[in-house]
Amino acid sequence: MANEEERDAVFQEHRAVLVGVAYRILGSVADAEDVVQEAWLRWPGVDAAKVEDARAFLIRVTSRLAIDRLRRVRARREEYVGPWLPEPLRTGPDGAAQAELADSVELALLVVLETLSPLERAAFVLREAFGLPYAEIAAAIGRSEPAVRQLARRAREHVQARRPRFAVDRAERRRVTERFLAAAAGGDLDGLVALLAPDAALVGDGGGKAPAPLRVIRGAVKVARFLLAIAKPERARRQLALLGLPESAAIAVEIDEVNGGPAIVGRAAGVPVVLISPVVADGLVTTVYLIANPDKLAPLAMSRRDGRDASART
Repeated sequence: MANEEERDAVFQEHRAVLVGVAYRILGSVADAEDVVQEAWLRWPGVDAAKVEDARAFLIRVTSRLAIDRLRRVRARREEYVGPWLPEPLRTGPDGAAQAELADSVELALLVVLETLSPLERAAFVLREAFGLPYAEIAAAIGRSEPAVRQLARRAREHVQARRPRFAVDRAERRRVTERFLAAAAGGDLDGLVALLAPDAALVGDGGGKAPAPLRVIRGAVKVARFLLAIAKPERARRQLALLGLPESAAIAVEIDEVNGGPAIVGRAAGVPVVLISPVVADGLVTTVYLIANPDKLAPLAMSRRDGRDASART
């Protein structure tokens, strides 16, 4: 029994890191939790005498399971209704440790990672987010060290070419998000347009389960008009009805810390119904990610209820 308790204690010690690895590879909180659960089920059958570094071993197992799962879910994501966005992750208030890894869970980055192959994505995550040596990454993904270096280089160049540039000042991102929310809530079309880059884009994810645009909306005026339209009371009531919530329920809107940055979260009767995450660069919103799929918003409710910092930091 003591040995079993010891094993469980070792696994729990590294659980947050394992969830962090799996989430960054998969872009899904639910899939990440499933992968870590599978790793935990395999852990008792491992010969402890042959494990020199439990953390490295568990990361290796979790990475392989996450890569396998990503290969399986890729086909489902291609059949998804409308654009597919990663599941949001509530990361809690800012802090030195939080800021250190915030960039590696940004929604904008996870969207770019979706365009990598599973092996490229794993190599990028393990190297850039967790700083693993190439030799450890090679063992984790079952490739030679030279092959891993090539995978990581290709992935890094791909991400650098496609990743939006963020404002360096995190406080500025918060200020812009607050002004963005105030303009949208106040029905201020001109104010909202002024905060959007001329070529701003809105990407919506309803998954066929909640109202959301099936195509990317482009242009500051079109994006602003769409946001003001969905903020109208009659539109909000229809969405609540579709989600099985009372139409009379008030929607409380607040700015929360999601995926390492400020995001606007709307809740009705305590249930998250929409998330709007603005990407800010040079003082303007360049991209708006809107997630309304209730399945993807569920982790926001869970992390809020139990008070967890779900950032899965190292």
